[in-house]
Amino acid sequence: MMSTCSLAGKRLLLGVTGGIAAYKVAELARLFMREQMEVQVVMTESACRFVGTTTFQALTGRKVFTELWDADMANSMAHINLSREVDAILIAPASANFIARIAHGLADDLLSTLCLARNCPLLIAPAMNLQMWENASTQRNIAALQQDGITVLGPDNGYQACGETGAGRMLEPEDLLAAMRVFFQPKYLNGKRILMTAGPTFEAIDAVRGLTNRSSGKMGLAMAQAALEAGAQVTLVYGPICLPLPAVHKLVPVISAEEMFTAVRNEVEGNDIFISVAAVADYRPAEQHSFKLKKTAADITLTLTPNPDILQYVANLPAPPFCVGFAAETDSVERYAEEKRKRKKLPLIVANNAVEAIGSNESVLTLLDDDGIRRLSEADKNVQARRVMAHIARLYKKLKDN
Repeated sequence: MMSTCSLAGKRLLLGVTGGIAAYKVAELARLFMREQMEVQVVMTESACRFVGTTTFQALTGRKVFTELWDADMANSMAHINLSREVDAILIAPASANFIARIAHGLADDLLSTLCLARNCPLLIAPAMNLQMWENASTQRNIAALQQDGITVLGPDNGYQACGETGAGRMLEPEDLLAAMRVFFQPKYLNGKRILMTAGPTFEAIDAVRGLTNRSSGKMGLAMAQAALEAGAQVTLVYGPICLPLPAVHKLVPVISAEEMFTAVRNEVEGNDIFISVAAVADYRPAEQHSFKLKKTAADITLTLTPNPDILQYVANLPAPPFCVGFAAETDSVERYAEEKRKRKKLPLIVANNAVEAIGSNESVLTLLDDDGIRRLSEADKNVQARRVMAHIARLYKKLKDN
């Protein structure tokens, strides 16, 4: 099985420039250290006016470099030595001034010289006032950096320190951590198009009531994130989910199983892989009322009719994508999952115990394919998703190579 992403041991040079968002970078450094990364901080003179070097030294356990001519560097080449000792450089916040300097190849302090002399990838997280971000010169500079292969993370929209609201906010530390996960993840699905379903469905009985299930959507969202990390272009069709959504290429919200079926039919063409993670209701009320049914003393009989089988439909297309199913069972998990896999002619099905997995942050998964059964030990759903996605990539490659 292919390896999954871990930030442990990754070496990062974290460059901090002058801006109020610099205070958030202290939290970012803490998050990186929690992931067991090796973090070396370099600050500009203006950054030191917002946050002191002592803060970052305490968080990272390393000296913070600020001067181009540093006496601690025996050869006086901090701009060379520091950039050669890391896997990537992240500038956060990246001010409009600093962006302009690296876009034009200026090297008048340690951090800008490091960026010019680097032999590793460079990522920047812009942070500035709305007007500064939208200024034509800034946009030209950003376009130039992207053309040079520099990764631009953000910015975000929202309330700014100047009191205005709009684009220009630095991404939050948690978002930058997620972005670094994506960056360091092996791109074994680079360029592949993946269509995925996630979450529960809701089958209306009347204007306020309906049939649903206990699925939180956590596993589906984790799978979508893992696909992004692996370099895939992801379209996510999702039911009612009360969780933050990953930054996939296309989001398609739905409510009912029929809506999910329609969305999948509309989106499936051109996709390389289809992953059905959603807990789709097998049945819906035969009659749906547009008004609220009133409570009575008498019993109410609810007639149910089958919903379309979305996974079966996709798997039976004339030229179907590589199809992956999920099976949540309460007993005889592996037996029922294998029966489902063979019935629907799937190359892979992922099984779990519904009672243990639904709503939980951890899960125990079993992978069933033509080669047999692989059991994944209990882990966080994000970790499990990366394991499953690596296995999908291996099976997909094997299929295409044959």
